[in-house]
Amino acid sequence: MRAKTEEQIAAEEAWNETEKVWLVHRDGFSLASQLKSEELSLPEGKVRVKLDHDGAILDVDEDDVEKANAPSCDRLEDLASLVYLNESSVLHTLRQRYGASLLHTYAGPSLLVLGPRGAPAVYSEKVMHMFKGCRREDMAPHIYAVAQTAYRAMLMSRQDQSIILLGSSGSGKTTSCQHLVQYLATIAGISGNKVFSVEKWQALYTLLEAFGNSPTIMNSNATRFSQILSLDFDQAGQVASASIQTMLLEKLRVARRPASEATFNIFYYLLACGDGTLRTELHLNHLAENNVFGIVPLAKPEEKQKAAQQFSKLQAAMKVLGISPDEQKACWLILAAIYHLGAAGATKDPFFHSTAGRKQFARHEWAQKAAYLLGCSLEELSSAIFKHQHKGGTLQRSTSFRQGPEESGLGDGTGPKLSALECLEGMAAGLYSELFTLLVSLVNRALKSSQHSLCSMMIVDTPGFQNPEQGGSARGASFEELCHNYTQDRLQRLFHERTFVQELERYKEENIELAFDDLESPTDDSVAAVDQASHQSLVRSLARTDEARGLLWLLEEEALVPGASEDTLLERLFSYYGPQEGDKKGQSPLLRSSKPHHFLLGHSHGTNWVEYNVTGWLNYTKQNPATQNAPRLLQDSQKKIISNLFLGRAGSATVLSGSIAGLEGGSQLALRRATSMRKTFTTGMAAVKKKSLCIQMKLQVDALIDTIKKSKLHFVHCFLPVAEGWAGEPRSASSRRVSSSSELDLPSGDHCEAGLLQLDVPLLRTQLRGSRLLDAMRMYRQGYPDHMVFSEFRRRFDVLAPHLTKKHGRNYIVVDERRAVEELLECLDLEKSSCCMGLSRVFFRAGTLARLEEQRDEQTSRNLTLFQAACRGYLARQHFKKRKIQDLAIRCVQKNIKKNKGVKDWPWWKLFTTVRPLIEVQLSEEQIRNKDEEIQQLRSKLEKVEKERNELRLNSDRLESRISELTSELTDERNTGESASQLLDAETAERLRAEKEMKELQTQYDALKKQMEVMEMEVMEARLIRAAEINGEVDDDDAGGEWRLKYERAVREVDFTKKRLQQEFEDKLEVEQQNKRQLERRLGDLQADSEESQRALQQLKKKCQRLTAELQDTKLHLEGQQVRNHELEKKQRRFDSELSQAHEEAQREKLQREKLQREKDMLLAEAFSLKQQLEEKDMDIAGFTQKVVSLEAELQDISSQESKDEASLAKVKKQLRDLEAKVKDQEEELDEQAGTIQMLEQAKLRLEMEMERMRQTHSKEMESRDEEVEEARQSCQKKLKQMEVQLEEEYEDKQKVLREKRELEGKLATLSDQVNRRDFESEKRLRKDLKRTKALLADAQLMLDHLKNSAPSKREIAQLKNQLEESEFTCAAAVKARKAMEVEIEDLHLQIDDIAKAKTVLEEQLSRLQREKNEIQNRLEEDQEDMNELMKKHKAAVAQASRDLAQINDLQAQLEEANKEKQELQEKLQALQSQVEFLEQSMVDKSLVSRQEAKIRELETRLEFERTQVKRLESLASRLKENMEKLTEERDQRIAAENREKEQNKRLQRQLRDTKEEMGELARKEAEASRKKHELEMDLESLEAANQSLQADLKLAFKRIGDLQAAIEDEMESDENEDLINSEGDSDVDSELEDRVDGVKSWLSKNKGPSKAASDDGSLKSSSPTSYWKSLAPDRSDDEHDPLDNTSRPRYSHSYLSDSDTEAKLMETNK
Repeated sequence: MRAKTEEQIAAEEAWNETEKVWLVHRDGFSLASQLKSEELSLPEGKVRVKLDHDGAILDVDEDDVEKANAPSCDRLEDLASLVYLNESSVLHTLRQRYGASLLHTYAGPSLLVLGPRGAPAVYSEKVMHMFKGCRREDMAPHIYAVAQTAYRAMLMSRQDQSIILLGSSGSGKTTSCQHLVQYLATIAGISGNKVFSVEKWQALYTLLEAFGNSPTIMNSNATRFSQILSLDFDQAGQVASASIQTMLLEKLRVARRPASEATFNIFYYLLACGDGTLRTELHLNHLAENNVFGIVPLAKPEEKQKAAQQFSKLQAAMKVLGISPDEQKACWLILAAIYHLGAAGATKDPFFHSTAGRKQFARHEWAQKAAYLLGCSLEELSSAIFKHQHKGGTLQRSTSFRQGPEESGLGDGTGPKLSALECLEGMAAGLYSELFTLLVSLVNRALKSSQHSLCSMMIVDTPGFQNPEQGGSARGASFEELCHNYTQDRLQRLFHERTFVQELERYKEENIELAFDDLESPTDDSVAAVDQASHQSLVRSLARTDEARGLLWLLEEEALVPGASEDTLLERLFSYYGPQEGDKKGQSPLLRSSKPHHFLLGHSHGTNWVEYNVTGWLNYTKQNPATQNAPRLLQDSQKKIISNLFLGRAGSATVLSGSIAGLEGGSQLALRRATSMRKTFTTGMAAVKKKSLCIQMKLQVDALIDTIKKSKLHFVHCFLPVAEGWAGEPRSASSRRVSSSSELDLPSGDHCEAGLLQLDVPLLRTQLRGSRLLDAMRMYRQGYPDHMVFSEFRRRFDVLAPHLTKKHGRNYIVVDERRAVEELLECLDLEKSSCCMGLSRVFFRAGTLARLEEQRDEQTSRNLTLFQAACRGYLARQHFKKRKIQDLAIRCVQKNIKKNKGVKDWPWWKLFTTVRPLIEVQLSEEQIRNKDEEIQQLRSKLEKVEKERNELRLNSDRLESRISELTSELTDERNTGESASQLLDAETAERLRAEKEMKELQTQYDALKKQMEVMEMEVMEARLIRAAEINGEVDDDDAGGEWRLKYERAVREVDFTKKRLQQEFEDKLEVEQQNKRQLERRLGDLQADSEESQRALQQLKKKCQRLTAELQDTKLHLEGQQVRNHELEKKQRRFDSELSQAHEEAQREKLQREKLQREKDMLLAEAFSLKQQLEEKDMDIAGFTQKVVSLEAELQDISSQESKDEASLAKVKKQLRDLEAKVKDQEEELDEQAGTIQMLEQAKLRLEMEMERMRQTHSKEMESRDEEVEEARQSCQKKLKQMEVQLEEEYEDKQKVLREKRELEGKLATLSDQVNRRDFESEKRLRKDLKRTKALLADAQLMLDHLKNSAPSKREIAQLKNQLEESEFTCAAAVKARKAMEVEIEDLHLQIDDIAKAKTVLEEQLSRLQREKNEIQNRLEEDQEDMNELMKKHKAAVAQASRDLAQINDLQAQLEEANKEKQELQEKLQALQSQVEFLEQSMVDKSLVSRQEAKIRELETRLEFERTQVKRLESLASRLKENMEKLTEERDQRIAAENREKEQNKRLQRQLRDTKEEMGELARKEAEASRKKHELEMDLESLEAANQSLQADLKLAFKRIGDLQAAIEDEMESDENEDLINSEGDSDVDSELEDRVDGVKSWLSKNKGPSKAASDDGSLKSSSPTSYWKSLAPDRSDDEHDPLDNTSRPRYSHSYLSDSDTEAKLMETNK
């Protein structure tokens, strides 16, 4: 942990003291300080802030204020690590980083890139190697970090990886994609075949940029197609092969495109080509004046020159990709033919009226050039474009994009009626589509390889969001831009599924409870409005159903319906997804536009509204036969370079249903991806609809999503930093009012540093909301993003707990994995909140797993170091054994050479050495011949096996390809069968439904038929009666008159009945209309109330979300502090253990010093004994010299004698021979002793040289060590003084804080006592008043029931009740607030207690550290003294060693003198022998011989004594040498111990510094707690003031109730009531009631308002009875004074109280 400077600490303290916030407004946000004071009286939901840049004070909404982070968070690398995570803080961090040219920022698991421009130094190769092999935690945010993370994850998990780039057009997605590929190609390394080198990927992007990019209003070089670049890796992690798949190409851009936009770049490159031969061959020397396709050369010379350079670069790139010159020429021919077709144009011939001959070229000379370049005649070209006729069914093998279900009718000319220009545009689009597909196939041919690949990495690059209004254009978006926006929406939905849905599902499956209430569920209405399919989509029908379906399906249906238009399309679309009645603005994904044939669609969760123009969309979705004829035209070309290219691709599966190109590939992974995409196009609905042009767009996006879903996803969000003409909201939709502060003229943001690049904050905020990165980061912070299976976690991290491995055995096989993981986590000593155990996985907070990985790496490195040491030791021992064997072999060779020298002159040996080679020659020749034959046989077998292996490999490859083809065919057939069965089921269901409807219609028909027959019979009867009346068949006149009278009467009755019914109907209609108007008014009021409640609910929801986010941020900050405290505790425990180890080491050193002292004493004693022995040797040598002198005298005496006996002579000879033998033995022993003496002399010389060298080095080391010790002592003293000063300051600060804490505690105690006493009394009084008021209200209710005929005003009574209920509610709110304040005060007391405990703990730690410091200082002094003593002893030992060496030298000199004496004695012995021989000759005397023999024996004994003395001296010298070596070793150990003590002192100093920082942190926390305490005190005072005001209002209410009672007394005067009133004798109660009546009167007069002020005297009358009966309430409280109502009144009062209790309970539950 890096220590903070005093300036940083002071700045943070100053920042924490002032509550800094961000004020959000229309142009961005500004830094301000939130003001809090007792005197502020702001309405609810408002706060007062003071702007930092100008000091202005504003009252703003709470929703417009967001908490600000400290300045240390301005340039954080990960936005998820912000303390307060909100929009303004994120935007501020992005702005600061962007201003410092830091374009990349982590956003949790994703990366956020702010529009990279150019190729700065941050993308150099040196930077690449900086990221190589690193973990994500060790890397700064960069696009290379994403590539390295994906590459590392792929190598570790062997799982496919995908990197998806999201964002608007022009935000740098393609540039980032290029950087990703460059990093992988450079760092991952290329295998031996160099399939995907750096040159190839550069050539690949040069080719794709030329043929697939074009300038637009939003981007000068925009990608107009989607692509998946796949890199396949082998076992070693190197690129084995690569492939690219393309889709959604805007091929119609060649002929038709929006205004002010250009065609593909390749046409401008080709027209600017500087190769004259190629221009002549392509007929481009003379260009047309106009072109219907809008393909015109560049006007500016510099642009032409740049385009020519790009064309040369493109040719070089094609050469690098292995595209031959003929293939390049074929591409140029097709492009030039498209240009000439645009120059030729199309028109209708007015002289022909037949359908087939009306369409023709406008300029035939240009058409002739196009036909020549394509290798066909003009008639064939015209027929393919305008007549749409097939030849031999070759069109059926076409793989063109424009194939559909109606292609069977094209040969008869029954296809859609298209204009000549549309036919020409279709041909141009078809030619360019075939050319682009061909180029993709050629690229894949250059990148494929047959090497075995293990896993792959896919990079997805799609065109970004297209919004013409963002680019400053007023046109509507096209269908192609809708497809690209739809693709981006699908990718955004995939991001949401992986980030939110799958994580929440995983938590639910693992029983991990996490609350994410603040996360809003996104709406996919924009996606559904485009691609939602109906349940009957498999049934082709022209009938329009009411089932909702998307725009693509509606386009397909409307294209088949005769007479359909864009208006009907929009009406159907708005009927499904448009705004309905009652919907609020913004809820619907579709909005109507003021322009005709336009509509608005909200992308990115409604943050990016794009206006689309549907004009011509129906014609676009219809089949264009000219497009289908384009591949046939290329395949039948007379130019072989064209026909060979396209005929070879006619039967291949390089294009899937004319949509996705690049499905070929040699690797298994490429075949698997192609099979997955084919399955998308051949299953279910896709098998039927895959040739529909509209549905084909959806299927392409489905294939893209299904391909990348199977891999692990990495998301990169690219944002536009600045854009002109941006409008993220629709014009017709209501823009979001941020708050009242949005109307203020505020700056666009806080003042940035000078020179920083500026951002478009509203644009960036819109993109941030659309991407939902804030929610993703909150999920990342609050959840457990890292997780591992139990077994995998145990296997990976059991190295951190070796004792568990020993406990469970070598294999570590356990039955209960969960229990084993729990034991492992306990050993790892992790914070409890940093990990969580699921059912099958263990989950970790962000960063925890990275720390475990770091610990694992450290432990693994230590284990590897120990393993290396063991291996090296083993190798050294083996080498030593080998050297011993070599030494033995050398000695054996030497021995053999010596033997050979002895026998080389032996004749038999010479004969043997001569004959033996002749015998072995024959045997060796036969062996050689046998070996040659065996070699030949093995070689032939090897060739045969190699041949068979190659054949088997070829057969295996062929069979694998055949199996893959059969598998794909089988899946296609199976999917076709499934689709057919689904079709059959759907048709069966449709048939059954139709039969059922038919039966119902038949029954209705039968019923109507019967009814019609009855009606016909009645009509016939009526006709017969009418005819009989007319013909006069009724003869009786009287009867006729009677019938006539009856008829007239019946007519009058019918008229009367009609009028009556008409009147009743009108009356009922009027009543219903009145009811309708009333209901409409009530409905309007309810709607207004509902809207108001909805607005309040939205505000409360936003406030709740904001508070929840702040609470979560605080919670995470607290968890981080807990983790930090946990780490500090671990450090403290480690420090204690190291301290105990240091004490043990000091004890051991003390014992070693004592041991050394004892050994030194022993050495001194041995040296003293050696000195005595030397003195004895000197005395012996002097005695030897005297004996030699006496022997010489005796020899002279012996030589003077001349007569000897012969008998004694023989005996003397025998003795002489024995003596000679002994002398020879002694000579040999003397030789050996001389050799040992020489070795001792050499050893002595080496010891002297080594001692001299060690003396010099030791003196130098001691001098340097003395200097270091002196410097360390001085620095330690300085640091100790500084620490003492700091500790004194901290102690003074602590005492000051303790005094302040005691004062605050006293204040709090007094305040709490006052509040409790005051609140208890007020609560008691309020409860008493409340009960009395309830009794009054109950009696008033009884009186109102009796006096309904007196005409009192019920409305005023209800208002009075409402006002009283409001007063009760305010009282309850005051009580609730008081309780809340009590809870807060208790919390404050708990916090203060915690702080006090923490302070006591810190004081104890500080005292303990002080004691440890003193102990360490004392120990240092003791160690210094011991060191000085040891140095003295060492110097004394060195001096003693030098003295011992001098003594050894003296002994050596004495030994040399003894050797000389020995030689002299030998010479004398030889002289004696010669004398003995002379005596033998001269017959010496026997007594003399015996005397000589005795002398000889004496000399031998002396010689043996000398030998023993020499041996003892040698052993003494070796012992002295060993003692010297021990002393040197002990000296080295002492030096190492001193170094360890120095390191321990440094470590203790660092820990003391860390403890100081912790003390500072705790002091800051204490200051913050005191600040919060002060704020709570202020809140408490404000609540007390509010409580007092509420009590005053309650007193006023009681007075007003008294006034009301007085009014009731004046109006309702009766004797019984007067007697009851007079019987009450309590004067105190009367006075109190009078006060309350006055309060009620004043309260009623205050709350009535203008409407009630305009009322007449009825208000007084209506209030009088109520007040009168309320005046009876105190009297009726006693049952003795009201015997009549004794039974009835308590029931009503009880019911009223029970209702009030119920309301109180409901209020408590709502809390």
